[in-house]
Amino acid sequence: MLTSLALHNFRSYTKKAWAFSQGVTCIVGPNAAGKTNVLEAIMLLATGKSFRAGIDREVIRWESEVARVIGQSGDEKVEIVLTPGVVSGQKSPLKKHLVNGIPRRVIDFVGNVRAVLFWPEDLEIVTDSPSIRRRYLDTVLVQVDREYRRNLLSYERGVRQRNRLLDSINEGTASRSQLLFWDQLLIRAGGYITQKRGEYITFVNSTALADHHFMIMYDKSVISEARLLQYKDEEVAAKSTLVGPHRDDFGLFSQHHTLTSGYRDLNKFGSRGEQRLGVLWLKLAELSYIEKKTGERPMLLLDDIFSELDEEHRKLVGNIVDRQQTVITSADIESVPKHIRKSADIVAL
Repeated sequence: MLTSLALHNFRSYTKKAWAFSQGVTCIVGPNAAGKTNVLEAIMLLATGKSFRAGIDREVIRWESEVARVIGQSGDEKVEIVLTPGVVSGQKSPLKKHLVNGIPRRVIDFVGNVRAVLFWPEDLEIVTDSPSIRRRYLDTVLVQVDREYRRNLLSYERGVRQRNRLLDSINEGTASRSQLLFWDQLLIRAGGYITQKRGEYITFVNSTALADHHFMIMYDKSVISEARLLQYKDEEVAAKSTLVGPHRDDFGLFSQHHTLTSGYRDLNKFGSRGEQRLGVLWLKLAELSYIEKKTGERPMLLLDDIFSELDEEHRKLVGNIVDRQQTVITSADIESVPKHIRKSADIVAL
């Protein structure tokens, strides 16, 4: 549970702090007031990464050198410090993770705060590129599984090194035997990643939502000695590793009670409303999964989503907001269901 959040030179904020209740907090303000920036900062503490910025320094306030995000969670103060790499003319780390003032590796930092975000751009999980869907899976799993974090970091580093080596082999300056170490590393780490992604997807597929039934179809790219051997020539020509979980994808499919023709691909055949409902189903399952793995409900972050939902789906969300600490942003407080407004702390920007 996050009891307070302080931002320094983060996005639109020079210096700002908030206290959060154990229940529901509604942050209300016009567009461009910085509501989403607050949720971005919380997710940064939860996952170590921004869900909006392509590179970390994009979150640093214009003409500032250092941004800080500080959260209090129980007895722990968790903090991320971001710089462009140079502060006062001196070389500086791009990012530091601290717990109670002590520097920590990202693998040890992530998991001190856990959160699930639902915001309008989550439709990209359905409609956009496979990289968006892989990042979604990673965002969930790094919060609950330290070994997943370790294997993911190892795998990503290994893919970069192996691709450089494939480039050198293509140029004739390295031999294929030099791939052996990286092959073994990727097979070991990639196998763990594939296993845990599959377990999460199986859990999500067991989750029901009213009279709709959704399903994820996991298009996994298994990495093994046999598959690396199968693509050995193509990889050298492409200068890139062609198999493994960095090539994974999944699709969301729906089956309404009125359908008799099986499941429909929401990306190809779903309306915008159906796509949004599919993402809502995914987020509700994510809440339950993190609770199952950790024994605690994560924070729920809702970014101006009530204006995007019809009455039925507002009720679905409204029924779960008081089951955990929840932070809601809205440009129009009237779009938030009345029973939520009655018990929530209202913060005006």
